[in-house]
Amino acid sequence: MVLEAIDMTDDGQNRPIKKGKSDYESSDIEVLEGLDGVRMRPAMYIGSTDTHGLHHLVYEVVDNSIDEAMAGYCSAITVTICKDGSINVDDDGRGIPVGVHSVYNVPALEIVMTKLHAGGKFKKDAYKVSGGLHGVGVSVVNALSEYLEARVTREGNVHYQRYERGKTACPLKIEAEAPKDRSGTSIKFLPDSDIFPIIEFKFEALTHRLRELAFLNKGVRIILKEESTGREEQFYFEGGLVSFVEYIDRNRTPLIDSPLYVIGEKEGVTIELSMEWTDAYNENIFTYANNINTSEGGTHLSGFKGALTRSFNDYARKADLFKKDEQLQGEDIREGITCVISVKVPEPQFEGQTKTKLGNSEVRGYVENFLNEKLREYLEEHPREAEKIIKKALQASQAREAARKARDLTRRKGLLEGSGLPGKLADCQSRDPTISEIYIVEGDSAGGSAKQGRSRANQAILPLRGKILNVEKARLDKILSNNEIRALITALGCGIGDEFDKENLRYHKIVIMTDADVDGAHIRTLLLTFFYRHMKELVSGGFLYIAQPPLYKVKKGKREFYCFTDRRKDELVAELGQGTGIQRYKGLGEMNPSQLWETTMDPGARTLLKVTVEDAIEADEIFTILMGDQVQPRKEFIEAHAKEVTELDI
Repeated sequence: MVLEAIDMTDDGQNRPIKKGKSDYESSDIEVLEGLDGVRMRPAMYIGSTDTHGLHHLVYEVVDNSIDEAMAGYCSAITVTICKDGSINVDDDGRGIPVGVHSVYNVPALEIVMTKLHAGGKFKKDAYKVSGGLHGVGVSVVNALSEYLEARVTREGNVHYQRYERGKTACPLKIEAEAPKDRSGTSIKFLPDSDIFPIIEFKFEALTHRLRELAFLNKGVRIILKEESTGREEQFYFEGGLVSFVEYIDRNRTPLIDSPLYVIGEKEGVTIELSMEWTDAYNENIFTYANNINTSEGGTHLSGFKGALTRSFNDYARKADLFKKDEQLQGEDIREGITCVISVKVPEPQFEGQTKTKLGNSEVRGYVENFLNEKLREYLEEHPREAEKIIKKALQASQAREAARKARDLTRRKGLLEGSGLPGKLADCQSRDPTISEIYIVEGDSAGGSAKQGRSRANQAILPLRGKILNVEKARLDKILSNNEIRALITALGCGIGDEFDKENLRYHKIVIMTDADVDGAHIRTLLLTFFYRHMKELVSGGFLYIAQPPLYKVKKGKREFYCFTDRRKDELVAELGQGTGIQRYKGLGEMNPSQLWETTMDPGARTLLKVTVEDAIEADEIFTILMGDQVQPRKEFIEAHAKEVTELDI
């Protein structure tokens, strides 16, 4: 169902407008400051110089093309991973202005490429809204590249200029003629190996972001190519956000016939939203501002939540769907919801540690007022769907109340012993969470070894008995009835649900340590599902880790070696020759305390994998497939990835 606001400024389709005469010229380029310091402190501009920062370079260039699409002048973007490791980004936008700037007396293209905070995004008549770093992006990419080549097709010619490590390497020149009606920009760059230790672009990583941009900008075709393999992906979604929601929920069962969709404008801010409810118990809300993933939310999310809670409560009372004094909380209504919120703000203000939280205070009111009106219309026009959603929300409300009673009962009864911690927990001596660690260990046997081998000063051990509940298929009240989960929640100290508070976390390293077999992998997956669904802030905050115990002990005479991979084991056996003994560790309990310490728990020697979320949508999909109700997607996933399993212990 599509609902359109009366005060819209376009035709509701948000398609790129056919190119025509525009006032985007050399005089629109303004300079604020130079490029000094970018190469010296690259992390200030792109976050890091690891693989995340490397891929961020691509996104900055693509964002410029997307800005052209949002302005209505670009319909196709092609990103190519070239054989030499460089990236080429082509678009059919207006082309960066190439005329000589009246103030700075150099070509506008050169200013954009070599000056920080230079671009058309500072003038409101050139771009109404934009993403990226507002003029920072492409010049930073240039500064951090061994070379960058810009080709601009504009006014009948292809203009070319090359730059090396941010400096102009040749004057702007005309490389070839082009049809008068053709325009666009092509940027080819090779990241500088002096800045980036590893230069290897991942096709899959680029796929996630480019697909996301295509969903957010319907009618724009984005193509990703890899020359070395011949792989190619095309992303084009006429349905935009509706297609996005359907994509996210393709492994779930919707409650309503089709996603709700609204679009409109309030005081220059474009508000676009699509959502639907499924039979799942978790909420999935993804928010964007000017195509930037605002993973920490912000004022647009606050406005959405306020409108949703008020609209459904008002409707339920009016339709006599409530008993006396009954009322729904926001979390009840959001159970099972999948929603994508996209706002386009002329002058966005970003907050938060990673600048992924929208801070414009006025946006909350715009979103809330707009959605109040649209949701009221939807509920009145779709009483059957409204009743389904409210019925599910009432069940969630009952479960929430049952969970509250379970928490209260847990406090009153003797589950929490004298210290307020579960009896099975071997706590550490330190009370400073910044240096304290907790190992979540599979089974009492491994727990015993870990307790004896640990550093008591700052390492706590919590052994779990058996497999915890699959939280993907359970509401919070049932989750809290599971003894192992309850012990885990209590040990961490930060609460769960509406009581969750990251500031009360007792350990800043939470380490999952399970056996290197099928059961261990299953337990690890169950724990990861619990943390991702109910304590996601611990994942995004970088508190969650996975221990890497060795797979083998290789012994030759009095010499002993621990091997963490089959490849290293084979290499070592070949090196040591005949008479080499190999012990396969199938469980942590097979190691004595000293072995467990020196291989897996000693901070000076251990290997820990930090759990991060590269792509929240993909993470949601994986947990839904592996732990959800539908069997067929799980079967297809196993068949697709079975060949990646080199050794399986059963």
